[in-house]
Amino acid sequence: MNNAPHQLDLSAWPRHDLLEGPTPIQPLPRLSAHLGGGVNLFVKRDDLNGLGGGGNKLRKLEFLIGEALAANADTIITVGARQSNHARLTAAAAARVGLQCELVLTRAVPRFDADYLENGNIVLDALFGARVHDLSGTADALDYANARADELRAQGRKVYVCPLGGSSAVGCLGYAACAAEILAQAHALGTGFARVVVPNGSGGMHAGLVAGFAALGVDPRLVHAYAVYSKADHAHGITLDKANATARLVGGVPGIAAEAVVIDESQLGEGYGMPTDAMREAVRLMASQEGLLLDPVYSGKAFAGVIAAVRSGRHAPGENVLFVMSGGVPGLFAYRSAF
Repeated sequence: MNNAPHQLDLSAWPRHDLLEGPTPIQPLPRLSAHLGGGVNLFVKRDDLNGLGGGGNKLRKLEFLIGEALAANADTIITVGARQSNHARLTAAAAARVGLQCELVLTRAVPRFDADYLENGNIVLDALFGARVHDLSGTADALDYANARADELRAQGRKVYVCPLGGSSAVGCLGYAACAAEILAQAHALGTGFARVVVPNGSGGMHAGLVAGFAALGVDPRLVHAYAVYSKADHAHGITLDKANATARLVGGVPGIAAEAVVIDESQLGEGYGMPTDAMREAVRLMASQEGLLLDPVYSGKAFAGVIAAVRSGRHAPGENVLFVMSGGVPGLFAYRSAF
C-alpha cells in the first residue's frame, strides 16, 4: 500500500472547495486495547469537516456543486429520507455558494416519534434555508424531484438535480480523491492498512474508494463495506455499476471486477434507519472509550461490524484497520429514544 502513487488527476472535472483540507487519520488506542486481539484501529475523520455540521457527503458535493455551478444553475434539488445527512449538507453547500435548495424527503424509515420527524437533520435543513417537500415512504422521490425541476425550469430557473446520496459517478469522484488522500497519509505515517471499512448506503463512498484505489494500483478489495440501506446482493450490483462508471471518469482502469466490491450485510438488522443492539453498543463504546460520536444509521452499524470482526479474530494481531467516520452526528438527536 505504501509504494502506490498518491495522486489522481481529476482536474477535468469542475470542483468547488467545501473542505478545509485532508481530514486527519487518528489512532484509537483505548478502544483497540479494550477490544483486545492486538488489532490497531484507526479512524479517518470525515466527520470533522466544518460546513453544515460535517460529514462525508461534502466530498461528493465538491464535484456536484462544481458541476452545478459550471452549468450556471441557480437551484439544486436532491432527495433522501427524512433524516438524510446528504440533504442537510446539500442545503448547507447551497447556502455557501448562493444556490436555492429544495429537498424531496420521504418517510422511508417507519419511525413516527417527534424526535425522528422534527429533530436532528430536519431542524438544520430549515436553518440552511432549504424548502422541504415531505413525501410518504412509498413515493418515488427522484420522479418528484425531476417533475419539480421541470416546473421550475418552465419559470425560467436553471435547476440541477442531484441523486440519492449524491452518488452519481461525478459525486463518487470525491471518494476516488479520498483514496489518494488515504494513501498519501499512510505514506506520511509510515504505515499501511490491512482494511479500510465504510458503511454502504447509496454506495457512492464505497464505489469511489474502489475506483480510486484501482486507478492507483491498489487492490480495491482493501475496502470492506457494511450494508446499511439494502441487502448485500442489491447493494453489490448498484455499487459495482457506480464503481465502473467512476473508473471510466478517472481513467486508467479497464474495469472493476465483481469480486472487487466486498459488502457484508450482517449489521443491517431490520433495515435502513432501524436501530440494532450492536449499533447501540458501537456508538456507546466509541463515545465512552475515545470521546468520538458515531451516527446511528451509517457509521454506528458499520463500526459494529468492525467490533465483530476484531472479536471473532478475523484480523491478525498487529494489523491496522482504518474506519472512515462518515459523520451524521445530528442524527443522534433524532434517535434519542433508541438510546
